[in-house]
Amino acid sequence: MSEKIAVVPGSFDPITNGHLDIIKRAAGVFDIIYVAVLNNSSKKPLFSIDERIDLISEVTKDIPNIRIESSSGLLIEYARAKNAKAIVRGLRAISDFEYEMQITSMNKFLDESIETFFIMTKNQYSFLSSSIVKEVAQYGGTVTGLVPELVEKALLQKFNK
Repeated sequence: MSEKIAVVPGSFDPITNGHLDIIKRAAGVFDIIYVAVLNNSSKKPLFSIDERIDLISEVTKDIPNIRIESSSGLLIEYARAKNAKAIVRGLRAISDFEYEMQITSMNKFLDESIETFFIMTKNQYSFLSSSIVKEVAQYGGTVTGLVPELVEKALLQKFNK
């Protein structure tokens, strides 16, 4: 029987506890999870691709079926290259749904064989995004409990320079 492979895509700039929750839950369902760190050209990242990969690697080191890579092309092409049959996305609120539906529909148009699975974010993370974490950290607010400790330290280093 073939392995169940899925891709969890995102910019992860930085990875939050919400992202981590989705990754862990997906890892419990699929045999292999590729965490695809996307280079989103419309965003100006705080952390480089390598820094994001290092942070994700460190905070997921206890999850044996995770592979972390970067991707800058079409997500569906990346998923196809990894023999993934699924893309896993987290949904925080109804406001995410319309955007995610557009992406899912386009991915389905590009490759009908790859399914998209949505995992609802736990309630305590429903407001959480990398953008809001960066903004709070930039102005000296606490992000304890919103990101792994390692990420919190990395944010402090970035903004104390």
